[in-house]
Amino acid sequence: MPTYDYACEACGHTFEEFQMMSDPVLRKCPRCGESKLQRLIGGGAGFLFKGSGYHVTDYRSKSYEDGKKADSKSGSGPPEPA
Repeated sequence: MPTYDYACEACGHTFEEFQMMSDPVLRKCPRCGESKLQRLIGGGAGFLFKGSGYHVTDYRSKSYEDGKKADSKSGSGPPEPA
């Protein structure tokens, strides 16, 4: 369920609201009671994968990690395109 940011034009109160996408836009401010709410354009939320169960954390072999460290120390990287 997305989180929407709202701001009241009457009193300046800002808050976040969890709503389904099909829910109507809120209009009445919970603080002052005026019907002056505006839904703000937000940057959205990114996904943050933590813990085990994801490709990055579970499927990298020890030899891959060792090779990656060796490459970063020697300064060599992928070959330049021709």
